[in-house]
Amino acid sequence: MQTSFSIILLFVWDFASAQIHYSIPEELEYGAFVGNIANDIGLDVRELSIRRFRIMSAAKKRYFEVNLKNGVLFVNDKIDREQLCGQTLMCLQNIEIVTEKPLKLYRAEVEIQDINDNSPSFPQDALRLEILESTPPGTRFPLQSAYDPDVGTNSVHTYNLSPNDHFTLDVQNSNDGTKSVYLLLDKFLDREIQAVHTLLLSALDGGIPERSGNAQIIIAVLDANDNVPAFDKSVYWVKVIENVIDNTLIINLNATDLDEGTNAEIIYSFSSYTPERLHELFSIEPHTGKITVKGVLDYEEANIYEINVQARDQGPHSVPAYCKVVVEVVDTNDVVPEMTLMSLSSSITENATIGTMIALMSVTDPESGENGKISCDVPNNLPFQLKASFKNSYMLVTNALLDRETVSQYIINVSCSDAGSPRLFTNKIIVLAISDINDNAPRFTKSSYTAYISENNTPGGTICSVTAFDSDLGESADISYSIMASQIQGMSVASFVSINSENGEIFSQRSFDYEQFKNFQIHVQARDAGSPPLSSNVIVNVIILDQNDNSPVIVSSLSKNGTHVMMPRSAHPGYLVTKVTAVDADSGQNARLIYQLIQSTDRTLFTVARNSGEIRTMRVFEERDSITQVLVILVKDNGHPSLSTTVTATLSLMDETAAIMSDFSNQPQNIEQSTDLAIYIIISLGTVSFILLLIIIALITTMCHNSNDQNDDCSLITCFGRDITNNTSKQSHVNLRIAPNVQPTANVMEVRGTGSLSETYCLFRPTTEPENGNCVLLTPFGSATRRSNNKNADVYFLECNQQTKQKPNIVSEIPHQEHQMNLLVMHRRW
Repeated sequence: MQTSFSIILLFVWDFASAQIHYSIPEELEYGAFVGNIANDIGLDVRELSIRRFRIMSAAKKRYFEVNLKNGVLFVNDKIDREQLCGQTLMCLQNIEIVTEKPLKLYRAEVEIQDINDNSPSFPQDALRLEILESTPPGTRFPLQSAYDPDVGTNSVHTYNLSPNDHFTLDVQNSNDGTKSVYLLLDKFLDREIQAVHTLLLSALDGGIPERSGNAQIIIAVLDANDNVPAFDKSVYWVKVIENVIDNTLIINLNATDLDEGTNAEIIYSFSSYTPERLHELFSIEPHTGKITVKGVLDYEEANIYEINVQARDQGPHSVPAYCKVVVEVVDTNDVVPEMTLMSLSSSITENATIGTMIALMSVTDPESGENGKISCDVPNNLPFQLKASFKNSYMLVTNALLDRETVSQYIINVSCSDAGSPRLFTNKIIVLAISDINDNAPRFTKSSYTAYISENNTPGGTICSVTAFDSDLGESADISYSIMASQIQGMSVASFVSINSENGEIFSQRSFDYEQFKNFQIHVQARDAGSPPLSSNVIVNVIILDQNDNSPVIVSSLSKNGTHVMMPRSAHPGYLVTKVTAVDADSGQNARLIYQLIQSTDRTLFTVARNSGEIRTMRVFEERDSITQVLVILVKDNGHPSLSTTVTATLSLMDETAAIMSDFSNQPQNIEQSTDLAIYIIISLGTVSFILLLIIIALITTMCHNSNDQNDDCSLITCFGRDITNNTSKQSHVNLRIAPNVQPTANVMEVRGTGSLSETYCLFRPTTEPENGNCVLLTPFGSATRRSNNKNADVYFLECNQQTKQKPNIVSEIPHQEHQMNLLVMHRRW
């Protein structure tokens, strides 16, 4: 598409001399040609870079840029005219161009032409009306207007109504430039002939090609209530000052109805298609018709509002009457001028010439009349002045020579005010530093940097970014970054990291392994481009973060010994069977291990400590329990996701003697697999245990020997060896053994056995002195008997003595029954 432009000469001053006008359509893509601004200004393309040819714009978004190679002004971002300028007919974008050596300021404006890229649309797809059949022809009914974001001929141009016998359209121009649409009744309605009329309302714009939008009108014909409310005016005009307080009365509407009773009771309301914004700003009292202010009225937002009000009586099949209230907002001086710095030099050299530009600023005030006229100044005692470039645009320049040795910094207060009453002011403080030549080295924002990166990272990813600044100007402030040569674990630092020389962003060159090394240091240098160049260094500490990439490893002897553990059947609850030990090469939560018993032969027998991995018994073993117990222990870490491993332990139950012998049989294997210290400990424990076993055997032998020589001692072996005949002993099937884990008390020993002793008996061996004889008392023994005191024992002995005198051969009375029982053997001297 061809772009037209015109050059308009505005005025000539010390710096700028011309204004250029371009015209382009909206929605152009990036890079679209606007004009050759360098040729239009009269500059040589080769001088654009040397003279620092640049665009200064107060807009938040830069829609245009200049190609410094050919001087072409092009579209930098797609422009939506409706979004940029709304319904304004003339949409202009001002561009200010600055060149140096010598300093000149040019101004160009780009007119954004509307294209027909939007179709008209209605607020509602369907409009429902209720019309009394007695409504006379000529009655008008307001309809919702179509909206088209385009302007000029591309906006809404005309309305069409589908062909019908009763209605036509009445289109009128509103005060705000839009078109008001009314449905005009041309012919009486007859509900008995047709109760509902459906019409199609079309809105067409004037663009090429033509665009249109449609809405459906559904008209219901009503009976009864033949008088409708009537306003004394169809349009009411009111004025209100902006920023009035809430509940301020705007107007009190009054509609009359010739009917009586409920048919004359009128309810006021906004029309159904009143914009939501009007509902936010105004409210209407339904019974009185008072319209009051509900929100904040701002002249700068809108200076006129049109409110459509309807009045409906309370009779059956009531028909509303409509009027329009036009609210005109009166401007007050309530907006402070806004100052925007488009260009600012924070420092200049002390040899700057008179007229050097320091700042370019734009001052805006959206108000109208005297409230929008702006003037600016700076203190007279400073070597600076403001020069107006264009309307409400100023340049702050020097008007005297500067001496850094006299003043090294200026604080400039730029003050702007409007001409309203009262006047409103705005200020901007500009701090200007007077600088010398390149005498400042770059400085980093931090004294040192610490970067964190997870192990197993992808090579080429960003680790961190370092930033340095230089208080000098120009090339002296251009900073380049580099990594100083060094060694990390014998390798060049370049094989680990690299850096972007322009922005200081540091990248990884390899994938790091936390288990290999956890951190390293690099030295980054920032060097400016001054003459001579200056530089500074900073240390960057790179810390490798651990990831959960290692599964737990079983390191206990449980796995080394084939996961086979021997344990005594007599183990009490809480007995430590073995311990599972595992390690994880990770750290932190990734190395925190949790032990769980996930499978076992009998879950009621064993438990595994969650944190230590200790396997302990939960209850005593019973005869029905299997002698081989298989446990599967899960060891998992606390990482995300969690990693785990399992180990299987086979436990064999055995008697104490077999367990002791098993311990001896396993000593050589443990010795071979243990360290020297463990070998010494095991040998010592084995020796002590063996000596203790010999001592116990010797004590038992001595006790039995003493019972043959003395009448005042009796043991379990003596009683049954001498007083019970071999035949009786065989028939009773008595098999007694010392109960494990029982603390011996005086004259009492707990034994267990199988046989026929189901009742309490006393075995007595006669002596020369009956009162000095021995008595062995056998009684059923359980947990209750274990808690019996010595007093009970005396009763047993008394009964024993009496039975002995009456039945000297009491052994023969012992019945023979096959069952297992516990026996208590008590020894006492009489």
